[in-house]
Amino acid sequence: MNGPVNQLHSTPVTSHDSSARQLDLAFEEQKSARGIWPVRELVEHVRELVEAQFNDLWVEGEISNLRRAPSGHLYFTVKDADAQLPVVMFRRQVLLLRFQPQDGLHVLVRGRVSIYENRGQLQLVAETIEPVRAGSLQLAFEQLKERLKAEGLFDADRKRPLPEFPRTVAIVTSPTGAVIRDFLNIISRRHSGLNVVLFPISVQGESAPGEIVTAIETLNRSGLVDAIVLARGGGSLEDLAAFNSERVARAIVSSDLPVIAGVGHETDFTIADFVADLRAPTPSAAAELVTEAQYRIADRLNDQAARLERATRFQLLRAQARLDGVLVDRMGGRMTAWLHRVQQGADEFAFQLEGAIESALQAFMRRNTELGTAVLRRDPRQRLQVMEERHNAFRLRLEQAMEGMRKVLAQRVAAIHHQLLALSPLAVLDRGYALVYGAGGVLIRSADQLAIGDRVTTRLSDGGFISRVDEIPVRAQNEEENPGEVKR
Repeated sequence: MNGPVNQLHSTPVTSHDSSARQLDLAFEEQKSARGIWPVRELVEHVRELVEAQFNDLWVEGEISNLRRAPSGHLYFTVKDADAQLPVVMFRRQVLLLRFQPQDGLHVLVRGRVSIYENRGQLQLVAETIEPVRAGSLQLAFEQLKERLKAEGLFDADRKRPLPEFPRTVAIVTSPTGAVIRDFLNIISRRHSGLNVVLFPISVQGESAPGEIVTAIETLNRSGLVDAIVLARGGGSLEDLAAFNSERVARAIVSSDLPVIAGVGHETDFTIADFVADLRAPTPSAAAELVTEAQYRIADRLNDQAARLERATRFQLLRAQARLDGVLVDRMGGRMTAWLHRVQQGADEFAFQLEGAIESALQAFMRRNTELGTAVLRRDPRQRLQVMEERHNAFRLRLEQAMEGMRKVLAQRVAAIHHQLLALSPLAVLDRGYALVYGAGGVLIRSADQLAIGDRVTTRLSDGGFISRVDEIPVRAQNEEENPGEVKR
């Protein structure tokens, strides 16, 4: 180099500071003379220009070379037939994605163009990614479904059988809406002795998956229920997103209690449906599945009773037909006696059969009554009623005590009031005395405080008046006058 370099060598160096200043000066002169940039400064300047020009745009292409860093960042290339562009997506934005990016996926990437200074490489800093041919929720659903299926979580041999005669069933759903009302109506109609525990949750929103997982884990630890029903009405894919969560799916798989999924309508399928031990088309169908065994037994008992009644009538008709078909011969008396014995035997058989049926029905009714009584003894409504009666009695006693205290306090206040009235200086005025005030409100206690022409104010029991002193009589020696009392 010529000018700037020669000048640098010709400058005398006296100290470290002066040497640094001379180097800076030479560098600035060299840059201005020949337009020379330091690499970092040039890259930073170009990066600022690029980021200012391309700060928010969409890029369409295919994902390739996808890499996930231990830090959680994503690195990949988006390309088409003619070009490619490196992309980086930082962990904070990756956590907001509803699906997992993968190689070969055709996507739209939104972000800003920047330059990675360490390599001087143009890159796209991604804010969000959307699939082109399918919605992000649908794609996330399909990806999670395939992954869990490959793990064997959908296999039938993994799923637990439902208890045939559950005593208590928990339903995990919203406490409001038609789902819980329909579920309880069907339970009461088909199996009124079944206990139902409601675990209220939010069925949609960001907090819903966590609430569902908490409900499943809490019910498993409680030991109070025999089965769990997940229930929700129908809705869009966004509305059912909580039941397509991987957290919820793994909580269902880890549950020791059998789980029935009654989510949405018959055409709605969620991840919870695939991993649950039993899938019900609707929440109402879930209630029917829970009570199926009990309902079948009751229906079978009714059918057997009807069949027994029909068989008894048929046998009686056959016996009657045989009796009617017997020809009466000459031994009419003996035959008649034999027929009477047969008829009597048939009647006894009918009575025995009727008694057996009645005994069986009474035993069945007694059993039902005992079960109903046992259920009622454990009915929390009775305990609530007893507690409410105790509460009402305590409240009545409290009100009576407060009323007694109020009367005592009122009597004490009245007595104190009478004492205050008796001690009040105004009571003295009621007996005919008066108070006289001079200028400035000073109480006149002696005639020596007055002068001719003074204006005084006289206070009586029911009012007062203002007067002027015209004369001050000589005070009698033997006369006792009240201080402050003035004669006019």
